[in-house]
Amino acid sequence: MLKDKHLTVTVSPHIKTALTTEKMMWIVSCALVPAAGAGIYFFGFHAALVITVCVVSSLLTEFLCTLLMKKPATIKDGSAFLTGLLLALCLPPELPLWMCALGGFFSIAVTKFAFGGLGYNIFNPALAGRAFLMGAFAKEMTTWKTLQVFPDGITAATPLNLLKEQGYDSLMKVFDSHSHLFRELFIGRVGGSIGETSAGLLIIGGLILLFARIITWHIPVSYIFTVMVISYFTGGVFGIPFHLFSGGLVLGAFFMATDPVTSPITPKGQIIFGIGCGILTMLIRIRGGYPEGVCYAILLMNSVTPLIERYSKTKIFGVKR
Repeated sequence: MLKDKHLTVTVSPHIKTALTTEKMMWIVSCALVPAAGAGIYFFGFHAALVITVCVVSSLLTEFLCTLLMKKPATIKDGSAFLTGLLLALCLPPELPLWMCALGGFFSIAVTKFAFGGLGYNIFNPALAGRAFLMGAFAKEMTTWKTLQVFPDGITAATPLNLLKEQGYDSLMKVFDSHSHLFRELFIGRVGGSIGETSAGLLIIGGLILLFARIITWHIPVSYIFTVMVISYFTGGVFGIPFHLFSGGLVLGAFFMATDPVTSPITPKGQIIFGIGCGILTMLIRIRGGYPEGVCYAILLMNSVTPLIERYSKTKIFGVKR
């Protein structure tokens, strides 16, 4: 017999864990540190300034938005810091700093707080900020820098740009062999955004998230596997490692498409989401006018996440459709 007549009813989740939102955000940020450090090492001091400005702009915007909306301060939960870091890793290493600050403001104020704050945004804030900068400053966002550390044999254009604009022969003129190209892509000694070049360090960071159970395998595996299948049928055996290690695929698959706010929560829905991201990424890369499709592929799939969840939710026991 119950001694206490009062029954407390609360909203979900009813099963609590030690992994809070704050811990999750900071673990993801720590997993990105190696790739961010490699970007600074390869591209120089201005890359460090880009990262700093994006992070500071995101934090300040978060503070001002909570102040204006009279909400509790959320600057310590790590979400704004992670947004600024992800945004910076998606930007060219020599982008003007005022543009970086503007991108951080857009990511937090427009993409996040205009929808109500953390947990209510429809689109990934960092990718939305990058898409905004790409639309507003296309020239600056597609100007790439020659690496300072290893200038010999390194081009200012990204491998995806070379393949898109000049074809396979021009790509092989820069890199002596397939093994040389794949080695440079894996290490990160190629032109590109600050954090998209070193596929090896990003994979390590992604594995950390998997083993820490911050993310599950469903989205990154389905995303990467879809890209591998399509790249094989469009570019042969060479196309698989090239499209896998080029551009922002690894960064997007592990760190952005898995955003718990803007991606489906059911395993089935996550697999559908990952497959959709892979198809759209390759469609843009192969048939589109822009050489990279990760950013827009994830944003487009973000927009259909509610629809995916509606048709992939688990069936209630005993209830017929």
